[in-house]
Amino acid sequence: MTEYDYIIVGAGSAGCVLANRLSQNPKHRVLLLEAGGEAHSPLIPIPIGIGKTITDPALCWHYPTEAEPGNGGQPRVFMRGRVIGGSSSINGMVYCRGQPEDYDGWAALGCDGWDWQEMRKAFRAIEDHELGDDGERGVGGPLHVSIRKAKNPLTASIIDAAGQLGTPFKNDINRPEQEGIGYCPVTIRNGRRVSASDAFLEPIRNRPNLDVITGVEIDRVLFSDGKAVGVTGRRANDLVEYQCNIEVVLSCGTIQTPKLLMLSGIGKAEDLSAFDIPVIVDSPGVGRNLLEHKTVSQQVRLRRDYSINRKLSGWRLGISAARYALRRDGALASTYDLNAFIKTKPELAQPDAQILFWSMSLDKDIRDKVQFENLPGLQAMGYPLRTSSEGQVKLRSRQASDLPVISTNFLATEHDQNVTVAIFRYMRALFAHPLLADLIEQETFPGSEVESDDEILDAARKDETCQHAVGTCRMGQGPMSVLDEKLNVRGVSGLRVVDLSAMPTQVSGNTNGPVMAFAWRAADIILGKNS
Repeated sequence: MTEYDYIIVGAGSAGCVLANRLSQNPKHRVLLLEAGGEAHSPLIPIPIGIGKTITDPALCWHYPTEAEPGNGGQPRVFMRGRVIGGSSSINGMVYCRGQPEDYDGWAALGCDGWDWQEMRKAFRAIEDHELGDDGERGVGGPLHVSIRKAKNPLTASIIDAAGQLGTPFKNDINRPEQEGIGYCPVTIRNGRRVSASDAFLEPIRNRPNLDVITGVEIDRVLFSDGKAVGVTGRRANDLVEYQCNIEVVLSCGTIQTPKLLMLSGIGKAEDLSAFDIPVIVDSPGVGRNLLEHKTVSQQVRLRRDYSINRKLSGWRLGISAARYALRRDGALASTYDLNAFIKTKPELAQPDAQILFWSMSLDKDIRDKVQFENLPGLQAMGYPLRTSSEGQVKLRSRQASDLPVISTNFLATEHDQNVTVAIFRYMRALFAHPLLADLIEQETFPGSEVESDDEILDAARKDETCQHAVGTCRMGQGPMSVLDEKLNVRGVSGLRVVDLSAMPTQVSGNTNGPVMAFAWRAADIILGKNS
């Protein structure tokens, strides 16, 4: 049996970064384990391929939530990548940094070494930004960041209308002063997705001290005298076990990491005992503090065809495919066009809401697949940046193959309700602006009959989620903190968590960029740099 120095469980956005950094020293033997397969699907590199990849169980985990009031009484689905690159191989490719105040807030909670000064260094280190280094952006890093080139009368008019509502235009929306609207920054290069695997793993995958094994579902972390010494699980029909000398690093994500900890005996003792799981560490915070961006969206019918809807069906799809093959642009290279960070109250110090705009619209009557509408449309999706409604991940049983129980508790607080209503009214005011009168015909979803605060909240409860969940193994101080500020699992040694579950609070925006910077910073700590 081969022994490794580091075992990384999960080859998603964080795991790929860690594999890159921890294997830089040829003396370190590193094993990267992934439950999914290789990223060989031809749809993964094509940006619009998201419409197929997120519904493919071979590429995407589908975790049902409980049917709760915050979900309109219906179960929703959390989607996570089940492939090398994780969710970065199937997501919308939006690149956000978040606000400096997010990270300074972590430091204020006792997470020393995670303030904006340190995280800014990590962002600059990973970035290769097409706009160049202005002292804030990074260049020369592994991750290419581009700006959507979706400039047309529709997007220009939305920007102008937003400006008249008090939201200024920004050439680069990822500035420390976040308020504004601009063309969306994305992890796309020459019309092709840049996943964490593309950026961090593939360029170094031939290192002789790095092994990457796919199709492995890890069931438990193995301990000896309170130290993590390996992992055990299943590959196809075989039981497998891998041993390590230095550390096991869990990078399975906000849903799977707490589940794996609990199955390994780290969690609330009462909950573990109910499933006859021997308790190694009574850690009541495992699975708690689930924070997710809950969306509220609108769709509008366009008077002029600036939408990609028709370009993705019938004979027009063939033309779009040919254009993409020749030029790597057009409808198949599409993702969100515009990104806006707004204040729902003018007196706020920072934006408290985000809205993304995409010149396409979906048939909302179809829930089991992504189906574009036949007529031209545009979609806007907004959400509170820092929700206060906390959910939870719990075990369903002691069987590793059973999906966990996910309670979202969406829109449970007055803060979340007020911000959600304000976002909806901002979007409606924007679309009703005179500058857009010649371009927008009417609202098609949820519809003009939705007017009161209660009706808006009902519509939001029936809407989807952003797949930005964080916090279920949070670092920090106090009895509910699962990790210390160096991401060590409290109560044992040789075990860390490096993924979105470790973040104590939300970041203000999409999470893929922050989790890669988070893993880069974590690697510095693991390797003893600036610790």
